[in-house]
Formats: sequence, C-alpha cells, structure tokens
Amino acid sequence: MRITRPLTALAAVSMTAALLTVPATPAGADVTGADVGSATVVPLQVTGAPDKRFNLIIMGDGYTEGEQSSFAADTDQQLNVMWSIEPYKSYRNYFNVYRVDIVSGESGIGCDPDLASGKKNTPLSMAFWGGCNPASVQRLITMSNSAANSYANLVTGTSGANRQILALGNSGTYGGAGGAYATSSGHNSMSALIAPHEIGHSLGGLQDEYTYYTRGVEGGAYTGGEPGSVHHTLLTEQQIKDQRRKWWRWLGEPSEAGGVIGRHEGGLYFGRGVWRPSEHSLMRTLGYYYDQVSREVMTQKISAKVGLIQDGTPTASPVGADRVLWVEPLHPNSHSLTTTWSVGGTELPGDRTALDLRTLNLPAGTHTVKATVVDPSDFVRDPAIRAGALTATRTWTVDTTVTTVPASVDAGLLSSTPADQAVGRDEVVYVETTHPDDGIPAVTWTLDGTRLGDADGDLNLGELTLTPGNHILTATSGDDTRSWTVDNTLPTTGYELSEPLVASGDAHVYNGPFTMRLTGGDDQDGYVVHESRVDGDGWFNYFGWPTSADLPWTFSESGTVIDSLTFGKLPRGRHTVEYRSIDPSGNHGTAGSFTVTTLAAPPACTTTITGTRNGTIVVRSGVTCLNDARVNGGVTVGSGASLVVNGGSVNGAITSSAAAEVHLLKTQVSGAVVVSGTTRQLVVAGSELRGAAVLNGNTTVDALVMAGTRIRGALSCGGNTPAPSDAGVPNQITGSGQCADLVADPRSKARDRSYEAVMSSDVPEKGLDQHHR
Repeated sequence: MRITRPLTALAAVSMTAALLTVPATPAGADVTGADVGSATVVPLQVTGAPDKRFNLIIMGDGYTEGEQSSFAADTDQQLNVMWSIEPYKSYRNYFNVYRVDIVSGESGIGCDPDLASGKKNTPLSMAFWGGCNPASVQRLITMSNSAANSYANLVTGTSGANRQILALGNSGTYGGAGGAYATSSGHNSMSALIAPHEIGHSLGGLQDEYTYYTRGVEGGAYTGGEPGSVHHTLLTEQQIKDQRRKWWRWLGEPSEAGGVIGRHEGGLYFGRGVWRPSEHSLMRTLGYYYDQVSREVMTQKISAKVGLIQDGTPTASPVGADRVLWVEPLHPNSHSLTTTWSVGGTELPGDRTALDLRTLNLPAGTHTVKATVVDPSDFVRDPAIRAGALTATRTWTVDTTVTTVPASVDAGLLSSTPADQAVGRDEVVYVETTHPDDGIPAVTWTLDGTRLGDADGDLNLGELTLTPGNHILTATSGDDTRSWTVDNTLPTTGYELSEPLVASGDAHVYNGPFTMRLTGGDDQDGYVVHESRVDGDGWFNYFGWPTSADLPWTFSESGTVIDSLTFGKLPRGRHTVEYRSIDPSGNHGTAGSFTVTTLAAPPACTTTITGTRNGTIVVRSGVTCLNDARVNGGVTVGSGASLVVNGGSVNGAITSSAAAEVHLLKTQVSGAVVVSGTTRQLVVAGSELRGAAVLNGNTTVDALVMAGTRIRGALSCGGNTPAPSDAGVPNQITGSGQCADLVADPRSKARDRSYEAVMSSDVPEKGLDQHHR
C-alpha cells in the first residue's frame, strides 16, 4: 500500500530522512523481549528541515512485530483522510510526517473493550477507560505521555514546539483523546477523523463547538463575557457587521461545512447563549470540513509554523550590483506564492523568485533591495493575517563598488515536488534550481514529450487542458531532469442501497430505515476517501458506520443512538444524496447523485393475518396487518381504524371510510379500491389494482402517496389535502384529477429540521467526559 508523500530528495534534509531503527527503552515502556520496545522511524513525507516545518509524528502501540503492516495501513488511511480536508490539502508540503514503528510484546491495548479486559504491557501503556479507570469513560484512550515524548525525540530536530504526536492503538473500538499528545484507536471507522480535529486544537487554538460537555446531557446557558475564541460570539449578526468583528468578512456565504455562515446557537459545551458561525464544522462534528472561519485560522497557524522564505542570497554583508539575488519560497500544493521586488522602496513589476541586478542599471552608491513573498490564498480575508503569517521579506544592501566573483555553479535542479508518486491533475508542481551568481537557470517543461515552454520553477497543472488518463510531466534544467506521473484518471464511486419499497432509476422510496454503502476505487495505490452530502449540505466523510467500517451507513427518521450520539437522522420527505471520492493524488471524482423519499412507517400491528383467509375482513379498530396473506373476499376499514397490506393479494374490494391509516404495499387487489376521509397516512406503493380506484377527500398528515403502482381500472382522485405525490416513482394509471399530475415530494408541511449526520442525543453517558471525541 502506498504511503502518502514519501521522502523528497532534498539536500538539506537531515539524517531523519532515512530509516532509523533504535532499540529504544523510553520511560513507561515495558520490555519483555529483545525486540519489544524497539522503534523504527520511517519518514513518510519530508519536505524540509524539521525546524522549518510542522512535524506530524504518528506512532503505534499494541502492534506486535508481525502487525506492523497493519499499523502502516492504519497510518495511510489517517493521512489520506487528513489530506482530503482543507487547508491540510493545500498546505500538505508545509508538513513533515514520520511514522514510528514501535514493537509491542502484546497485541492490542488495555481495557478494550471493557474494564474486565484488563491492562496490557505495551510500550506506550495505551488503554481505554482513561487508563483502565472505572471513574472515567470507556472511549477515553490515554497513554504514557513521557514514553510518547521519548519516542518522538527519535525524530531529530523536532520538539514540542514544532510537532504533533498522534498515537494509534491497535484496536477497532472507537476512542481517543485530544491535545498535543493525541490518541486514537487505529482502525475504528472514525479514527482517521480525530487527528484533523485535534490539530485544530493544538495548532490552531480552535475551540470545541459542541453543545454538551458530557454526551447526552445538553449544556446549559453560557453566562460569561464575549469569548476569546475567534469562532464563538455573543454578538448579533448586525453587531458583527457593524463592529467588523469575529467572522464579519464571511457572513452570508455558503459554508464549506454546509449551510450558510451566520449565527448558530451553541458551542463551548453550552447549548444556549453563545453562537458559532456554521451549523456544522469539523470542530463540532467529525466528518465535516472546517468552515471558512476555522479554515482561515488554520491557514494562518500552519503558515506561522514554517518560514515562507526557505533560503536565499545571504544578507549579512553588502552585495554587488553585478549579480543575481534569489529567494526560495515555500510551495503549497494548490497555488504559488507571489514574490515581488523593490529597490529603494519602489516596487518592480513582475512575480519572480530571482532578480538580475545587472538589468537595473543602478546608479553608483548603495541601494536597499527587498524581496517580499506573499501567500495570495483566498482562504484568508483578514489583511492582518495576510500581512503577518502569510508574508515574509528579505532585504539586501547593494553596493555598486562591490565586485562579485561568481562561483562555478552549473544549471541544475536541487529539489522538487516528490517524483516517486503521481501528482493530482490540478496540483502545482515545482522545482528549485541551482543559484549561480551570474545567471538564472531556465526550466523547460514537457508533457508527454510535447514542450510546454520555458518557465520558472512552478507549473500549475490546473491551467492545462489535460485529456483523460495519466500523463508524463518532465522538468529540465541544465543536465538535470525530473519526471512525474500526472494522475488525470479520476476515482470511481458507486452506491449500494438496501431494498427500497419501490424504485425507478436513481429514485428510491422507503417507509423505514435504509442503508447506504459507498464503493469505488482508483488506478493508484492507497486509501480512497468517500464522501456524501444530503440536500446540498456539507460534504461528509463516508467511513462506514460508527461501530464498523464494514457496515453501511443507516438513515432513519429518529436516527440511531450510539455512545450517546445520534447518527443518520433523516426527516421524512424527498432528499437528494450526492456522493464522490477523493483519490490518493487529491483528485475529486465526478459527483453522482440519487434521490430517496422517506415515508412514514406503517403503524404497529395489533392484529396480524398471514396465509389464506376466506371471507370478508372488517377492521373496526386498531391496526390490522395482512402480511403476505391471500384474502378471498373484501376488506372494510372503519372510522379510526388502520389497515396495512404488505405483499400477498386481496381477491375482492377494499373499502375505507375515515380510517386513520391505509398502507397498500407491494400487493395485488382484484376488486375496486375506495378510500376516503383518511386522517393520518395513505400510501399505495408497488401495488397492482386491477379494478377501479377512488381516492377522494383524504386529509392526511403527509401527502397521499401513490408510487410505482399500476391501476388497470379507472381512477378518481380529488379533494385530497395535501396534494398527492408519486415520490419520484411514476405509476401506470388511467385517470385525471389530482393524480394526473403528481408532485415528487410528499411532504407539504415544513420540516422540523434538516438532515443531521451526527447530533447529540438525550441519552447520557456514564462517567465524566474529558477532552476527547
């Protein structure tokens, strides 16, 4: 399996850019064998010296020597999910990533899944229940921070100031904890979503947007002053605008996490009295993206951890006017930084990383020359942030009396975008050339052997018109050439749904819970990220189901409560579900979509009839269910009673007057069907009515639904409120009136809430909730 962003060939990279095996015995580690506790540092992505990068160190616990390949696979998933989320995706090159393979003498971690499982002797002493503490909560995974710190120190050049530790426990049980020493179970379906959230805390200083502190117990009212958090406020929207505070620059825009950026109540563990920018975000619900407010902060904080100017002509002493000055800016994956030059405060035209002073014809004397590197990312709107972390300068004194003795430097390539894996179709590929004093080496780019021209060291693939498939890109300077595979083969995505009540093409109708599984793949090795969104809301990571990555996602009207959270709560009505994938190169596949219409579930049966029944059935009260029954006779439903026919057949007429509910589902009726005055629900789906049908004067909670049904006789349909619907699945009917032009959405009344992928339930958990997901 391919690991994301392997080692870049950089001359300046230290000894950590090679496998480093250390028979480490850090504090807190239990050594019971020759190899137990030993560690191997594996650089996965090294784009610069550690002191100029933010370093992510991923280490495993409870993985035996024979399970290290599983740890590598868990890490691969963690990283590919992280690189699918902005701003990590665009600023991936600002990170170094190291994997620390630690050999454990025992498989798994302590108290998994319960206290009765007991502790285990593992190098990091990881365990659920806050270290097997009965007073804690099951999903809190703690470890020996001192042991983790000792192992992290094996990555030379990193320290607590420039690194994030993420420890993965060998477990499929959900759990983790936050902070600079983040933990997560290694292969639970949701594990890969924890690290992006925790880095939001440890690097970005972002706060939780939860409306609870203990799951299942909604937080009370916030009573403090204006929060210091940039993404929480007490101000009204008008005050935010008038005072130009908090997220005023983003107000009213569609949120990257879904909905509209505005003022949404709840956050900082309080349910009322404090407001956040978006309904969802990664700091509220694992699975969504950061919204623009948090993304701007993360862009600022990531940039502040690195030097935008990595190298340049030395500035310690005056330089002559007979030479070239140069800087090496950093290289985001999505765009190029701009570099402008000024002489004596006067800006020169153009965007370039090298300046040939000889072309300026400077007058005799001394001059101040400055290079300014700016990140033009549209992730940032605050000019103070742009002028701070997203700007760097370098200044030289140029003295025309100084004569430069050029060093002998041939044109060539020093470093580049990693060339040992495919690059995405819209990525900015870069090379850094050598830096002669007396010239600026040209870079020649070719695509599939066709010359693109001479340019500087950045090539934006997104500006090219690429044909489908993969391509070979090359960059040449002097005698040096680098080549890349450009991945323009998009990932594929498919969907699998549980059996619907009725369906037509990509339109599906359900009257109860249903499941969705996303499938697909890519031509490149590595973990493929799947996403979905409902009704145009925020894209949500498809991780399977909270209890297992192998289980499909479940939608239901009430949602499913797991560990005091409610998952998949989908209101009744018609919904559009979109789906897509992101491949290891960062390409987004073309989004597909399908529709689901969810109806009210039939009422619970008080009387159930199966098999063959001869004679007329009269339903006077309660709910009578005919389940795959064969009724030789008619059915009469009285006032306030309900009938549910599921499968089977009725060899006679069905007559209903003022019933509470009537559901004719996948059944065959040979006689006339006359239904009037229904007060709650009337559904005819997937059925065949061989006689006439009269559906008049039904005033129901939801619209009368007739979907995927064939009516051989005449149809009379009128006076029904709300107007009838076919739920997007056409019928074979002959008739006029309301049923001649059916609407697709059977819900005429306003929905109480929109879809909620994950929300707090009212079921409290046991124990105290600490800072963990």
